[in-house]
Amino acid sequence: MISIAQAINAVKQHAKPLFKKTVKTAEKAGGYLLFEDVHSPINMPPFRQSAMDGYALNLHDDFTYKLIGEVQAGDDRQPVLKPGEAIRIFTGAAVPATANAVIMQEQVTAEKKQIRINKEVNENQNIRPLGEQVKQHELALKAGTKLTPAAIGYLSSLGITTVTVYKKPSIAIVSTGNELIEPGNDLSYGQIYESNSKMLLSALYSLKFYDVTIHNVTDNYGKTLAKLKSVISENNLVIITGGISVGDYDYVGKALNELHVEEIFYKVKQKPGKPLFFGKKQDTQIFALPGNPAAALTCFYVYVYIALQGLMNREDLELPRVKGQSISNFIKRGDRPQFLKAIYTNGKVEILEGQSSAMQQTFALSNALVFMDENDTEVTINDALETILLPV
Repeated sequence: MISIAQAINAVKQHAKPLFKKTVKTAEKAGGYLLFEDVHSPINMPPFRQSAMDGYALNLHDDFTYKLIGEVQAGDDRQPVLKPGEAIRIFTGAAVPATANAVIMQEQVTAEKKQIRINKEVNENQNIRPLGEQVKQHELALKAGTKLTPAAIGYLSSLGITTVTVYKKPSIAIVSTGNELIEPGNDLSYGQIYESNSKMLLSALYSLKFYDVTIHNVTDNYGKTLAKLKSVISENNLVIITGGISVGDYDYVGKALNELHVEEIFYKVKQKPGKPLFFGKKQDTQIFALPGNPAAALTCFYVYVYIALQGLMNREDLELPRVKGQSISNFIKRGDRPQFLKAIYTNGKVEILEGQSSAMQQTFALSNALVFMDENDTEVTINDALETILLPV
């Protein structure tokens, strides 16, 4: 049995990024990290652009200008302005080469074919210069940049339709147990509804990992072996729930051993989630999580999350940790470090009732985990607590 710190370091050491792939910028690039630098194919803006609705001017020494036309956004006309002439112009429109300033409409008195400006105008005022954001062939976004909605919008504005990114992993979730039945069916005595796979699928989707398949297998050694052999060969990451303890019908560990999966660690000194397995076979990483739902989800956020970030070559591998001021009293039982379901709000943290590893109801209310070290035995109000912020 190893410590939490040793387990986290082991996952980090083996969480290597996957190969690159090309994706369509607008459709499927969200959440990926750029594999390589992206350079702009154009100047942005690609022309001198009006920063507001108003009038483009060819400046002269008078406050009165002759109005000779209009340019809207998207017009390809290039009116020629002589000194003392102006055109009506709108935000985003191309400023004619012979105009050297734009004045906002609120600072102008318009009269049919003439305008009078009510404020002095400086040269190049309210004109976005050619290539103000980025010039042609310059670096637009560097490798490793996360493609947020803003980044995708920016690349699309440069006319970039595809990007090369770090490949997201293909993931299999394998749920084991004779007692499990799909929601929507009638429960027989001794059965429970299968929820772990739905829970983990939702957690993966919330982190923008969508290449996920779900597999259910009964407590049968042959079926367990066949299923694990299949999913390990077809995926970059396999997450198994249940069947990893040492009961008579826990076949996952035996199957992984027969499949020659390299064991990196098995069992972590923690609560919940002591019977946690992490291993690999070639380039596939395998986590076998406890069957109890709260334990499985805790292990997902503390360990599997790190592997996911590492596979994507992200720098911040762990969920953020902050200090929260306790508004609860709590007594820890046992000598294992413990992750406690909690609610964190504005710097204060409440440890919830119902810390059993089977308690999903408590986890459903939580947005954080409080970590208590093995030497900590009690929490009192106003204590500063190490708090892991969960994705929302």
